[in-house]
Amino acid sequence: MKTLDNIALTLLIIGGLNWLLVGLFKFDLVAMSFGGQAAIISRIVYVLVGLSALYCIKLFAPINSAQYE
Repeated sequence: MKTLDNIALTLLIIGGLNWLLVGLFKFDLVAMSFGGQAAIISRIVYVLVGLSALYCIKLFAPINSAQYE
């Protein structure tokens, strides 16, 4: 499970950095790297990032149950 958590976190970081570049510079690194937004590999990356975000929703429970001082 830890490996899956690390993969999901890595994909979320890639997606977050991509959105940062889109927001600041109108530059889509994923699309540029894989041949445009419509390219199948780009679409796969976008889907994997989205699935990673859904998977990471489960992380709210441990964060909210932890006792922060």
